[in-house]
Amino acid sequence: MRAGHHRRMQGPREGAVPLVRMDVNDFFQTLKTQRWDDHRYYHHSRINQSLHLISALSFLVAYALLFVNPAWSALLGWCVSMTTRQAGHFFFEPRGYDEVNQATDEYKEAIKVGYNIRRKIVLMVAWVALPLLLWLSPSLFGLIEPAVGVQGWLEDVGMAWLCLGVAGLLFRVGQLWLTQGAMPALAWMTKILTDPFHDVMLYHKAPLYLLRGELIDPMEHVGSQAH
Repeated sequence: MRAGHHRRMQGPREGAVPLVRMDVNDFFQTLKTQRWDDHRYYHHSRINQSLHLISALSFLVAYALLFVNPAWSALLGWCVSMTTRQAGHFFFEPRGYDEVNQATDEYKEAIKVGYNIRRKIVLMVAWVALPLLLWLSPSLFGLIEPAVGVQGWLEDVGMAWLCLGVAGLLFRVGQLWLTQGAMPALAWMTKILTDPFHDVMLYHKAPLYLLRGELIDPMEHVGSQAH
């Protein structure tokens, strides 16, 4: 009996789902939901979508450049990729009542997993302030070796922006981890890092729609799915 009891204890229960596989499935479902909500809530404007395509393509170049020259990778990422992406949100995305999702702008800003407009403003202020700070204090108050010439200053700015990007990512991941748990936090980090690849697939036709005179995505695919 003891031997049989031992075998029963070691064997898996019938119909049991392995914990690791369940966690992986939950992770990818969370990632899918975050991507879907990001698209349906915050990317109605075809101009915004087109700017996201430009942003995504330049981010892919910046990713490759990261292994060659991190400073210039950050300069490209912030000056082209981030500015086009955020300009789409700030200037072209409709901010009124969302008829497609039956949601107010205030509601969408409150539930946004990543950086909402208020958080983005703080991040962009830091982005603008860093070059000025390095210009006024090339040694960053004695923390780094002062740059020589404009090129040296640009490289220091690039490295500062790279640190800002990493810090901004990790800061929000930490916030989400504390408020919503590890799964949403890690899923959002994965989403942010893979957004350039996903955005190319999602918005590669947006410029064509713009040329046809369509300024707003009708989002028919959103209305056909249950929220």
